[in-house]
Amino acid sequence: MAFTLNGKPLAVDVPFTVGDINYPANWLRLSTAEEKTALGIKEVADPVTYDSRFYWNDGTEKALDDADAKDSDGNLLKDNNGNQIINLGVKSVLKKLNRETAGSLLAKYDWYVIRKAEKSTAIPTSITEYRDAVRTACNTRETEIDNCADTAALVTLYGSTEKDGDFFPNMTQYPNDTNS
Repeated sequence: MAFTLNGKPLAVDVPFTVGDINYPANWLRLSTAEEKTALGIKEVADPVTYDSRFYWNDGTEKALDDADAKDSDGNLLKDNNGNQIINLGVKSVLKKLNRETAGSLLAKYDWYVIRKAEKSTAIPTSITEYRDAVRTACNTRETEIDNCADTAALVTLYGSTEKDGDFFPNMTQYPNDTNS
């Protein structure tokens, strides 16, 4: 819950002043409803928030698929090179984030691949298996994203608490690279 005083937001855990009296930061937490009411403090519901991956601030669903960018008259927009501008849909954005996460997980071990190319030194099996698992997880998630028919399906796929890139739960334990 949030609080207002004279129609203005009143932050919890922040000191405030009413008239000539200064109130400590913890006053809103420790005071009773009657004490707040006596000062003119009103309790209001927290504003509704929406997951910005899928919804605009007003709760409207974002477009799932890519679309041509157009001006207010419906004319196609082009960049300085004359290329059509595309507004990425939610699916493309999520897949891009997914690939970036996979890339960052793979990057830590890219040096093994370079060393193999330069010196023919074998890549440890644990590293190869890890890199394959990252690629598989990335491809699986992209297929799952593509298979979502609507926003509700994407929300279900990602869950209410999952952050971007958290699809790689088994990738947090890095392989043992003792054969370096």
